[in-house]
Amino acid sequence: MIKALIFDLDNTLVDFMLLKERAVDAAVHAMIDAGLDLAHDDAIKRINDIYSREGIEYQTVFDHLLKDVYGSVDQEIISSGVVAYRKAREAALKPYPKVFHTLIELIKMGLKLAVVSDAPAREAWLRLSYINFHHLFDVVITFDDSHEKKPSPVPFNLALEKLNLKAEECLMIGDWAERDMVGARAVGMKTVFARYGDTFNTINPKSDYDINSISELIDIVKKENKL
Repeated sequence: MIKALIFDLDNTLVDFMLLKERAVDAAVHAMIDAGLDLAHDDAIKRINDIYSREGIEYQTVFDHLLKDVYGSVDQEIISSGVVAYRKAREAALKPYPKVFHTLIELIKMGLKLAVVSDAPAREAWLRLSYINFHHLFDVVITFDDSHEKKPSPVPFNLALEKLNLKAEECLMIGDWAERDMVGARAVGMKTVFARYGDTFNTINPKSDYDINSISELIDIVKKENKL
């Protein structure tokens, strides 16, 4: 019987890539206005290259860019970029359609909810708090809690420990097959692939279920629990 659903955060509950794209674009425009001597497309490419090397959650990407261009950080330019980034990020940070309704329905069904994310703790909690989701989850596991990224079994097992449940009592929902599906399946959880958030054009996620809308989880739980 399914007693809890464990969600990835980015590209499963919120459209993280859209958020990132809009925030970076706004930051680049602001930094150019403040004196950054780069063409817009060149700056975007350089930032994306840094993210590719350091990870999408890299917190000092603009410092890195300015050091590459000037050898040091210009405080006027970086401040302009950071402010613009934060404003655009907050404007773009929204849950996918039907997420809130689905989470409420799952709670009404007596299910526990959890998040397992590779994001740093502060970033994960800021996203959840900004969209007022922070009170909906019984357990939130971030990289700062587990110190290992998916598909390592560590964050999944930590979530199970905090939930006080067995793996077979949980469904894992995520958009990244090689991390979310592989890691959850390895510890014994059933898996749901969030195709609506897939950025890799995954053909076969090797999941138990494949959904195009998060609302499909209601019927999956009913089927699993024979309701």
